[in-house]
Amino acid sequence: MLGRFLEFSVPAPDILDSLGFYKLLGFHELEVGDMWSHKYAVVSDGELCIGLHDREMGGPTLTFVHQDVAKQARSMSDSGFDFSQMQLGEDSFNELAFSCKDGHLISMIEARTFSRPDEDEANSLCGRWFEVTLPVKDTVRAGLFWAPLAPKLLRMREEPTTHMRFKAGGISLGLSESIALSGPSLCFRCENKEAVWIALAKHGFVHKEFPGFEGAFMSVRAPEGTELFLFEEDFLGELYEVEESDEPPA
Repeated sequence: MLGRFLEFSVPAPDILDSLGFYKLLGFHELEVGDMWSHKYAVVSDGELCIGLHDREMGGPTLTFVHQDVAKQARSMSDSGFDFSQMQLGEDSFNELAFSCKDGHLISMIEARTFSRPDEDEANSLCGRWFEVTLPVKDTVRAGLFWAPLAPKLLRMREEPTTHMRFKAGGISLGLSESIALSGPSLCFRCENKEAVWIALAKHGFVHKEFPGFEGAFMSVRAPEGTELFLFEEDFLGELYEVEESDEPPA
């Protein structure tokens, strides 16, 4: 239903500052199209793409590409979804936006807005990205919202905090009640802690040791506020290899 995950979109008041941060961590800048009228940049580690938007967005947004946004809008409206934005027309770039029960933003657009990342690109210094995590008040209630959109439940754990992981448009989407989360966050399995420490010492990145989320040994905060959590291993067990999406490629 969601289509294919495109990017973790974030409002970035100073794109150059954010862009420099991610590049120093080993992300690569991608070539972007001209769909947006505002300033826009994208960085990638070869798997995760982060879209930096110089515009008001209301917060971080999970952005997906769907080949028929207009048809999907009608289907979702019939199912009771309410849209905060609906731009549909033959002469416009079609886009839908809505929120989950906890206020996290989801966007669906009709086409890619940047070139695909090079599959040969190595992971960043953060390591391998394995989940985007949303803080929720009630994981089970949040799961009921996400189930029609991402019907494949990958993992669920009840202790020490309730955590559910869904397959959403080809990515792992986590729902967590952890009080350590202040907003949508990115989780990485980092095998080169020394390289991270060197980068922190050299560039003075804002960071926190043992931030209290799922056993992460480090969190690093980007200039626009995105929190990157670094782990020695996936906190739900052995790193899960997400299967290819059944959706048509975007």
